[in-house]
Formats: sequence, structure tokens, C-alpha cells
Amino acid sequence: MCLYKKICKRLILLFMTFWLSGCAPFTENNLIEEISPVTFLSISKGDEGKLKVSTIMPPLSKENKFVMSQEVSLLKEGVQKYNLNFYQEIKYGQMRMLLISDELGKDGIMSIINVLLTDPDISLRIYLVIVKGNFDEYLESQLDKDENFDYSFYRMLKHYEEKNQGELTVVNLHQFKNLLYTPYSDPFLPVFKIEEDGVNYEGTALFQDDKLVETISSLDDRIFQLINNNHYLSVLPIPEFEVVLGHVRSKIIVDIDSSYSTMTYTVKIDTRIEEYRGEKQLFDPKQLENMKKDIEIHLEKQTHELIKKMQELKVDPLQLGIQTKRPFSKPMEEKKWIEMFEKMDIKIKYKINIDPLTDANSKRQNF
Repeated sequence: MCLYKKICKRLILLFMTFWLSGCAPFTENNLIEEISPVTFLSISKGDEGKLKVSTIMPPLSKENKFVMSQEVSLLKEGVQKYNLNFYQEIKYGQMRMLLISDELGKDGIMSIINVLLTDPDISLRIYLVIVKGNFDEYLESQLDKDENFDYSFYRMLKHYEEKNQGELTVVNLHQFKNLLYTPYSDPFLPVFKIEEDGVNYEGTALFQDDKLVETISSLDDRIFQLINNNHYLSVLPIPEFEVVLGHVRSKIIVDIDSSYSTMTYTVKIDTRIEEYRGEKQLFDPKQLENMKKDIEIHLEKQTHELIKKMQELKVDPLQLGIQTKRPFSKPMEEKKWIEMFEKMDIKIKYKINIDPLTDANSKRQNF
């Protein structure tokens, strides 16, 4: 009986050691020679409701690379099929990007996002991107020209995220999750389009919950960067006035009246003129002031149309609903906010401060 108790105590002690240390009796084989850590996955619609999952193999070694695609019903099923068709085991620990086709985005990506969020091997910092066009065909065509295309694409996204350049939308899994599950917000993602000369940035995809409902581009996307994303643009071309504004920084003030019927959206901008090809004499303060008024009216009209489009789509990527929160009062239901936002009268005001034009070369000569 005494021996039986000792054996039980040792077994309990062994179990507690494994449990408290987080160790499992079975360890995964992570020998670098035997695994293949993928750096990205491309997901598009397959036949009969399936998902088509593609990546470049082998991702890191110097062997000849090829595009591997599998049509699966479940995302993780793709890993199993990869492993059955390749001599190394697929690992997600180094994944940096997830590229989703726009067709799949329109159907909803909630299930894909949830799979990524529950996998401890996948970082929350992976970039999410919407792609228009056949990305698999483009990859195959690029392997002979630029076999490190995936790494170059990742470096571009990382650059614009870290340096906050304000040129394009960059969203990672953590940010998308917050926008998706936080009240008074709808997520958005960058959109890249496959064209003859490469993969080009097109604009920003707006989502209603997890479904892609609209892509904004050109000046609408530039305004979106200013009023929501980075609040900074290195350059803002306005062809209508033959002018390019540079180092554009914005500050937003939102005011909703007590009856929630009118919203006044004020955008304060500090900038300078980078290039001008018109006929006005911008060294003349009066003509510069006229130019400023023209730009303010133009941007007010464009911004009003952009927010009007959001009202029609019933999406709130600007998180304007947060402005309805009041101290010591119960927050409004998100559904009720969207109904009020749809009918709300929106007033847009721009206040632009343009630095006076100076001869930079003459200044340098004085030093």
C-alpha cells in the first residue's frame, strides 16, 4: 500500500511538471533542414465553393521555386495537402502576408480571419491584402524574372507601415481584428491590382463587417489617408488646379449636434506647394489666397461625396460613431448609430494653411 502511494505521488509530480512548464510529451520537429516555413499564402475562390490556397515552394532555400496550389474546403486542410506533396513539412511561423482575392472578400472573410487568430504559430502582425486579378498566374510568370518577388512585396508594406509615409493603406491582422470586432467601426484593407507592368496599388477596400463592399481609389483614397489612416501625405496632386501639395498634415475635428441630425466635419491642413504649372502668380499673396480657397472648396466637395458614399453603404471606417459617446450615459447601439448616420446631414469644412512660397536656393546661398 505504501509503495502504491509513492508511485501515485511520483506520477502526479511528473504530470504537474509537464503541466506547469507548458511542455507536452510530444514535440514538433522543427529542424530547419526538414521544414519549409512559408512566407505568404494567397487565397481565392476555387470550384464548387472551395478555397484555392497557393504559395511559392520552397520559400527560403536556393532550389528552383514553383507555385504550389491546392483546392480545399477548409484552410488548414491545405497544409495537410501541401505536406503530402512536398518533401519538407510546411510551417506557418514565418508567414508575413495573406493575400485574399477580391471575389472572396465580397463573400466574407470572417472564417479565414478566425482561423488565423486562433493559430498560436501565426503572428498578429501579418499583413492582409486584397488582390484583383489572377495572382497565381502572375506569380508563375514572375518566378523566372524575380524569384524574390514575395520578399520585395513584404518589404514595401513594412516600409509604409513603419515610416508612416501616408502613401497607401497598410493593415495587419491585429488592426483588422480590432476594426472588425470593436463597436462603431468597420475594417478596411489595401487593394492591389494585377496589371501588365506588375502588381500596382489601386486603393482601399471598405468592408461592411467582414464583406468587401467598395473600393475607393485616386483622390478619394488620398483623402481617406488624410482624414483617417495616417493623417499625412508626402504629396497630394490636384490636377484640376495644376498643383501638387507637399508634406500635407491634417487634424480632424468632429462635432455632432445633440439631436444627432447634423455632423460638422472640420479638416485643418498644413502644407506647402511642391509644384505648380498654372498661370497664377503664387508669390502674390492675393492670388495664393484665391488658390487656397479654390482647393478648399474642391476638397470639401470630394470629401462630402466620399462620406456620402459611406452613408449609402452603411459603413463607418472613420469610426464616427465614437463621437456619440457621452459621459454618464449608456452607449448607443451600433445598429441604431448606423441608421442615424445614414440619414445624417454632413457638413465639411476645410481650413488650409499653405506655407508662403520662398526661394529655397537663395536661402541656401546665404548660409
